[in-house]
Amino acid sequence: MQKGNSKLMFDCDSCLFKHTICQYIAPEEFDILYENTQQLRFKRNEYIMKQDAKSDYVVYLSKGRVKMNYETESGKNIILTIANAPVLLGGAIILNNGINIFSIIAIEDCEVCYINIDILKSFIEKNGRLSLTMLEFLSVMFKDSIFNFISLAHKQVNGRIADVLIYLSKTIYQSNKFTLTISRKEIAEFAGCSQENVIHTISKFHKEGIIKSEGKSIEILKLDKLIKISQVG
Repeated sequence: MQKGNSKLMFDCDSCLFKHTICQYIAPEEFDILYENTQQLRFKRNEYIMKQDAKSDYVVYLSKGRVKMNYETESGKNIILTIANAPVLLGGAIILNNGINIFSIIAIEDCEVCYINIDILKSFIEKNGRLSLTMLEFLSVMFKDSIFNFISLAHKQVNGRIADVLIYLSKTIYQSNKFTLTISRKEIAEFAGCSQENVIHTISKFHKEGIIKSEGKSIEILKLDKLIKISQVG
C-alpha cells in the first residue's frame, strides 16, 4: 500500500463522488470533507478494509477492481461480489457500529479515497436528497451480492459458473473477450464450489464451443448458450 500527501496523489476534478456530492453540499463543506480524506494506492491482494476491524471511513474506489471477501468461522473464504471503479464501498459499517462485515481486497492496482464517515454522516443528516443519493451509491454492491447468493442457493455448479462468467463479461470487463485478473481459486470462492469444479466446468464449456479458454484469457463465443445454462441452473 502506498500512502502520500492526498493533495498530490490524484486529482478530484473528474471524480464522480465529488461531482455527485457537490450537488447537495456547499464548496466549503466539500473542502472540509477533502481535508479529512486520505488518498491511497493498493497493489493486488492488499487489504483495503479488513473484516471485523473497526473503521471510521467509507471507501471510494476511483480506479481498479476489488473483491468483497467474507471469511467464515471455519476459515473458508467466500467472495460476495467483485466491483469496478468508480464505486462507494463499506457503507455497511454505518449499520454495524463501525465494524467491517467483510474485507475489501484489491484484485488489481487500485486508487482509493478513505472518506471520514462522521463528516459524511453529518452532511447526510442535514440533507434528505443527499441521503437517498448515498443509498443509491451503496446499493450497487449489495444488489450484486444478493443476486450471487440467489445463484448459490438455487443453482448447480454449471449454472453458478455460467453466472460468474456472464457477470465478469458484462459488469467487470465489459467485453465478451477478457483477461482474468482473478485466479481459478477466486472464481471457485465466487461460485461457491471447489477449484476442481471450476477447472472441469470451464474445460467442458471450452470443449463444447461455448467459450474459448487459454490460460487467463476467456472469450465467450456463444452467450445465448451460457445464458441458457444460467437459466436452467
